[in-house]
Amino acid sequence: MRWSSERYDQLEHAGRNGLRVIVQRRGTEYIVIADRVANGPRGEAFHARLPMTGEMMEFLLKEIEWFQVLRNDG
Repeated sequence: MRWSSERYDQLEHAGRNGLRVIVQRRGTEYIVIADRVANGPRGEAFHARLPMTGEMMEFLLKEIEWFQVLRNDG
């Protein structure tokens, strides 16, 4: 996916506010709770937790096929 500043900001906003995000990577969809976007040794990555287990996952931005931030109507 091409990373516009608007899409990048959406992901950062989700991380700052702990929002749920649907992420597709390598053909698999994940529904996760956003934590942060950060630089690491393998490049920029989106870090998030699986809601059922609390397991932290790392999604390299270059591997993300698409994502959607879910609305927080709570």
